[in-house]
Amino acid sequence: MRALMLQGTGSNVGKSMLVAGLCRAARRRGLSVAPFKPQNMSNNAAVTSDGGEIGRAQALQARACGLAPHTDMNPVLLKPETDVGSQVVVQGRRVATVKARDYAALKPRLMESVLDSFGRLKARHDLVIVEGAGSPAEVNLRKGDIANMGFAQAADVPVVLIGDIDRGGVIAQIVGTQAVMDAADAARVAGFAINKFRGDPRLFDDGYALIAERTGWRGYGVLPWFAEAWRLPAEDALDIAASPHRGAVHVVCLRLSRIANFDDLDPLSQEPGLRVTMLEPGQPIPADADLVIIPGSKSTRGDLAFLRAQGWDIDLAAHHRRGGRILGLCGGYQMLGRMVADPEGIEGAAGETPGLGLLDIETVMGGDKSLREVAAHHAGLDRPLRGYEIHIGRSEGPDRARPFATVDGTPEGAVSRDGRVVGSYLHGMFADDGFRAAWLAQLGATASDLRYDDGVEAALDALADHLEAHLDVEGLLAAAR
Repeated sequence: MRALMLQGTGSNVGKSMLVAGLCRAARRRGLSVAPFKPQNMSNNAAVTSDGGEIGRAQALQARACGLAPHTDMNPVLLKPETDVGSQVVVQGRRVATVKARDYAALKPRLMESVLDSFGRLKARHDLVIVEGAGSPAEVNLRKGDIANMGFAQAADVPVVLIGDIDRGGVIAQIVGTQAVMDAADAARVAGFAINKFRGDPRLFDDGYALIAERTGWRGYGVLPWFAEAWRLPAEDALDIAASPHRGAVHVVCLRLSRIANFDDLDPLSQEPGLRVTMLEPGQPIPADADLVIIPGSKSTRGDLAFLRAQGWDIDLAAHHRRGGRILGLCGGYQMLGRMVADPEGIEGAAGETPGLGLLDIETVMGGDKSLREVAAHHAGLDRPLRGYEIHIGRSEGPDRARPFATVDGTPEGAVSRDGRVVGSYLHGMFADDGFRAAWLAQLGATASDLRYDDGVEAALDALADHLEAHLDVEGLLAAAR
């Protein structure tokens, strides 16, 4: 049972995508392969087959392996709720909310769960490909580390360091990382690779040789920019760019400060009949918007205040008066109501916050977190609509008499009297090609032949082909032990 870990010279160097591509390449060689990330920080989570939650990047990597997502693939998930505090999810379950300065004291106790999950994955598979977090160059965090070299040393896993040439200074990134690491950690690095090169990679031959000479590490290649990356689900909200299409129907999504579970946007951004805009803070909602989406949030009341600070509450009221449509998903659904109450202080200070008043419902935070995959029945489909729920809170009120769908015979979501404001706790609905087509037809969008899931599979295969063409994939897999 072998393992290999990809660490980066910094955040967002492309580790998640490279792990997904390497997983698909290993799977195509007939290996039973699984992804693993000891610690992730993300509010974009996926519900797992064992009823927990992990980072959505690990869910995509699991897909590349042909596996259902499992909590062992990401045993520690940090979900930021404020600028200084995060919810801590261990093996799929929330265990605490801590401030950043207190998390360091908690980390050593989490290593047992990390190694426990890793051991189970290794026992079940031929190969485990591990993704680090941040950078091993953050040596001020080395004590008690569970995300990078601390894990690699404890689990005896070799490391390949990934540099990002697109952001510049890649020679200093890699050579400098080695310079600040202690000798034992540096000795665990089997080699390096360069990611996100634009242009002719041969132009970097001298730089590549210099890195190998200075570090003594083996080079595994220079990977050009992967042009099909936009077809893969985004890990970070900042990775959601404007739609490449300029369709006649304009969909606007508000980029909230604690935006969560925004994978609902991925299928929409690929629809040729749509123009999708991720609206930045401070920008007004465009007057030509046909649909405004209020996405999920890790802090509903906090993001209600943020939304109002941008003036989006006034813009939403004007958009509705003009006949525009509004869709609130999860936390966005809760914001659409008359009131959001958090008597136990689950998401912050206890209290109540007036909602936008566009749906006649009220939400009370409390109870167990709903984490489940569901099959919903929607009037627009003659078969179940598959999705998932991941939320705390219960919403009730007169508009619930007009549900968005039903789940196990129970009304789900709410629709306003005029039918133009919809709220739902159901994520993943737009990945269903039939539902997406029916919903967009209401907006006047031209039907397309987009098969979203097929497109993701094709993009994963293209990513594996890309790695095979430019990196020493055989050498990388051979480095695992």
